[in-house]
This record gives sequence, structure tokens and C-alpha cells, in this order.
Amino acid sequence: QVQLQESGPGLGKPSQTVSLTCTVSGGSITTTNYWWSWIRQPPGKGLEWIGGIGYSGSTYYSPSLKSRTSIARDTSKNQFTLQLTSVTPEDTAVYYCARRPTHYYYWDYWGQGTQVSVSS
Repeated sequence: QVQLQESGPGLGKPSQTVSLTCTVSGGSITTTNYWWSWIRQPPGKGLEWIGGIGYSGSTYYSPSLKSRTSIARDTSKNQFTLQLTSVTPEDTAVYYCARRPTHYYYWDYWGQGTQVSVSS
């Protein structure tokens, strides 16, 4: 059973960088044919895909967030990370990490989510 767990600071101030980590257990992030994604849900809104990293280390980002987003991985720890720069209160959301099988358009395993609130 694959499990994902998000971690990181719950609070941020405008213009700062927020960094989150997703720790994966029960499966390797280098396993062929899976992508590892970050998704968020602002209060009262739907899910928004942020971006992800593939089993080979390739990254891909939402065009609307690409200029402020960086996703990386640490294979020795079986973790992947999200850095979001120049945050504003509009970045307040529950942030999820999730696994997506290649060639499919759904995520089969999700973390429980972590709240990030941006406020001065």
C-alpha cells in the first residue's frame, strides 16, 4: 500500500517562499510509469493542479504557476518537494501530494493534505 504524507510550515508571509515535502512509503518514486504531483484546494474552491515530477526526474508545471514553482526530489529519502515563491494570500490552500499513473488522468493515491495559510 502506497502512502504519501505532506509536511511543511503551515504559515507563510506575503513575498516569502513556502516549501513543502511529500514523503512516500510503500513504493519508490523512481518506479517506472508513475508521476508524483502537487495539487491544492483554496478555501471554497476546486482542486488546482500545481505540477509534478516523473519517475525519471522530469518536471512539469501548471502554466499559471510555473514562474513561481519548483518541484524536486530526493531519491535517497523517497521524497519530493514543492517550493512556491513570492506567495500571496491567494496561495492559501490545502496542499496535497498524489501519485498519477502514466498515461492515465487520475491520481490513485493521495496524502491527507496540509494547510498553508499566507497572511501578513
